[in-house]
Amino acid sequence: MPIINVKTTEIACPTSAGAGTSFTNATLVRLVNTAASGTNHVVTLQESAGGTGVGTFTIPGQGVEYLEKDPTWTVFASSAAIKGTKVGFTN
Repeated sequence: MPIINVKTTEIACPTSAGAGTSFTNATLVRLVNTAASGTNHVVTLQESAGGTGVGTFTIPGQGVEYLEKDPTWTVFASSAAIKGTKVGFTN
């Protein structure tokens, strides 16, 4: 089982495209939806804050996802209930 190497403090995801965050140029981000079960929120990945969209995905309430991305790509979510932090994996 891999061990998580936490590299920054967890923050609430911005909720608008222009405020998107790269999580300090992270290439791997741990995202958690702190909302109640059944409360889904959308995460958007873009090439830069307010830039071209790369894609979206939904995190269900109480769900956790790991997002691999380019360092300069930014993330925002449909709710500040989505929290994220820059991480890495170690053996």
